[in-house]
Amino acid sequence: MKQQNLRRCVSCRRFGSKKTFWRIVRIASNHKIELDTGMGRSAYLCPNIDCLALAKSKNRLSSSLRTKVPNSIYQNLQERLNR
Repeated sequence: MKQQNLRRCVSCRRFGSKKTFWRIVRIASNHKIELDTGMGRSAYLCPNIDCLALAKSKNRLSSSLRTKVPNSIYQNLQERLNR
């Protein structure tokens, strides 16, 4: 049996398929933060307002990625929700 690619949301701690989450990546070579693509340390976040707000207020993405996450990343995620 094939094992699923399960990930955990950094805010609500829910497990799910990695396709159901947003992926935030700290690129290994230059330590820049990117959304969805790139190789490096990753954090996963549920695509909903509650998890996004909690991740921002408690610095959960910064803790998980071990670097400061710029406000532009949070703004991009907020725009995705508004679409």
